[in-house]
Amino acid sequence: MAEQRHIIGLVAIGRNEGDRLKRCLRSIPANIPAVYVDSASTDDSVAFARSVGASVVELDMALPFTAARARNEGADELLRSHPKTEYIQFVDGDCELEAEWFATAENFLSADSSIAAVCGRRRERFPSASFYNRMCDAEWNTPIGEADACGGDAMLRTTAFSQVGGYDPSMIAGEEPELCQRLRGAGWRIWRLDAPMTIHDADMHRTAQWWRRAVRSGFGYAQVWRKTEASGRDILYRREVISALGWTFGVILVALLAAIVFGPAGTIVAPIIWVAQLVRLAVREGFTKGSHLLLGKIAETLGILRFAIGSVRGRKQGAIFYK
Repeated sequence: MAEQRHIIGLVAIGRNEGDRLKRCLRSIPANIPAVYVDSASTDDSVAFARSVGASVVELDMALPFTAARARNEGADELLRSHPKTEYIQFVDGDCELEAEWFATAENFLSADSSIAAVCGRRRERFPSASFYNRMCDAEWNTPIGEADACGGDAMLRTTAFSQVGGYDPSMIAGEEPELCQRLRGAGWRIWRLDAPMTIHDADMHRTAQWWRRAVRSGFGYAQVWRKTEASGRDILYRREVISALGWTFGVILVALLAAIVFGPAGTIVAPIIWVAQLVRLAVREGFTKGSHLLLGKIAETLGILRFAIGSVRGRKQGAIFYK
């Protein structure tokens, strides 16, 4: 790493990451103070983090776990012990940091005081190991340049992060775009660099893992949409919520109307619409990806419904999907 001109600290979060966390913490330069936030791991994560010199925050199990809450508590601990920290690198515990990222991000932030957050390329460690890993790797390959948001791995300017109050700890998913929306509303900018940042290990090989992730995404879409819609600012995830509900309940509603008009034969409308959409997606994306995109709408709808039911019942939204 090049000579450090600004005071940088790091916050890593995780739960039962095993060897992935070891790679993560070992990839942190020795001159960067690190805080590891643990969400009730049952492996040796806490002991290992302490053994390599990281400060450790063990989240109170009486409160709901969320990645947003973990990042906030990590930032609080970092700034308590290193109050002059100018930039905070957030990283998920299943990611290894690229060697040149700190210097690249620091140089970019120091060159433009209007930038609140900068991220680079997160890539998968084993993209060819499974179809799901390849999907993740493609998802991480976001457009270069000024961006609306960054993901969980990013370097943030401490003054900007503190100005907007950090992450919303109640957010199950989508907490990063929601934070970035508030940053942009305060006049800050977000940037995605064409530079390697982290190596992620999704380790996703089963449909059940992908399905759980898709349900969690739907929950996050609904939660962030509701908050940003109520704020009167740029509404996030409205398109995703409408798309999920449209391809599930919307199609079913069309089929029911067709059944009313045309009788029992009208019930075949729903399968016809879904098959037609599957063919369209298969032509554009390939059958495997296309089928997952369509099935993903069902999973997202389940997440949206789970959020809606919890909201109606007044239930506190805990980290029901936190791995």
